[in-house]
Amino acid sequence: MKTVAIVSALAGAASAAQGAWGQCGGNGWTGETTCVSGYTCTKSNDYYSQCIPGTNTLVTSTKAATTTTKPTSTAGSGGAQPTSGAGGKLKWLGVSESVAEFGQGTYPGTYGKDFYFPDNSAVQTLISQGYNIFRVAFAMERLVPNTLTNSLEPRYLANLTTTINAITNAGAYAVLDPHNYGRYYGNIITDTNAFQSFWNKLATQFKSNSKVIFDTNNEYHDMDQTLVLNLNQAAINGIRAAGATSQYIFVEGNSYTGAWTWTQVNTNLAALTDPQNKIVYEMHQYLDSDGSGTSATCVSSTIGVERVQAATKWLRDNNKQGVIGEFAGGANPTCKTAVTGLLDHLKANSDVWTGALWWAAGPWWGDYIYSFEPPSGTGYTYYNQLLKTYM
Repeated sequence: MKTVAIVSALAGAASAAQGAWGQCGGNGWTGETTCVSGYTCTKSNDYYSQCIPGTNTLVTSTKAATTTTKPTSTAGSGGAQPTSGAGGKLKWLGVSESVAEFGQGTYPGTYGKDFYFPDNSAVQTLISQGYNIFRVAFAMERLVPNTLTNSLEPRYLANLTTTINAITNAGAYAVLDPHNYGRYYGNIITDTNAFQSFWNKLATQFKSNSKVIFDTNNEYHDMDQTLVLNLNQAAINGIRAAGATSQYIFVEGNSYTGAWTWTQVNTNLAALTDPQNKIVYEMHQYLDSDGSGTSATCVSSTIGVERVQAATKWLRDNNKQGVIGEFAGGANPTCKTAVTGLLDHLKANSDVWTGALWWAAGPWWGDYIYSFEPPSGTGYTYYNQLLKTYM
């Protein structure tokens, strides 16, 4: 998502001041820019600022220790990239789980105040209804503090592993999503060797779990296009060198990996190589006027299919596989028709499209316009019945 639009369930109301965890700034923001007492308006990126606790002393405190199960190893999940089933069937339909990356710019941050982890019971509710893929966002700065070549931070890794295992042990796929926009501590990642080292370390932890998918990085943007190619290739090389050979790798593009701009920006990514031939090109697509996913208003009832058609042709012309890693629409009839058109198009072209993931779910999304958190998220209550028909 182009912004990190966090509407926390913990947010409180206040006159002439934004509540705790609420948005307080960003390009196009017209709401309150001051925060309630004890909170400071802190910039996460050009598109989003958030009211966070005004403290300078931050301690990483993760969940209480839990017993993790061994990663699930599913025989037969390796091999060639997915192809369409009879009658046009999507391999994956699921949801992005977003909360462990919250508090962007506040590192390491405090567990339960700046960030959290997905609610496994809510995820299991979605799995029981047939959703079979979950993209778990996390912050690289918390997993490898200070430098990309450092060791993995054990407490944050333990909580991330618990979440991943809960998903894969239930039979679904879990996507590891460094939600960093091609940046580390706010700076564009330019050291491809360090990036490869990061991925080698992380893939080593999950190399025996074939239900894990590696997503190289969320929404590269405003970067040199050759650098985006090289970072993706470095991630692939690091993952395979770790011995993780059965897993799919989702690669993302520049310009927020938008499907609607893919053929204008990301054509060089066709040169990526993988000895296991399990690359899937992850694109994101929102349906509001600027494609940012910040409005509940969709451009038209046909905008869903219109914005992915060129990407569909690119995938087919280049013999590639794609996935819509983020999509959503407002809870209204125009958006619902547009979302239906988008999913119908993916299903009809399932020789190149493997699936789609709704943005987003998580225990801190509150009344966010797209929230898919059971049982009462706005997106969940309005779209759940529709999405289930595409499983």
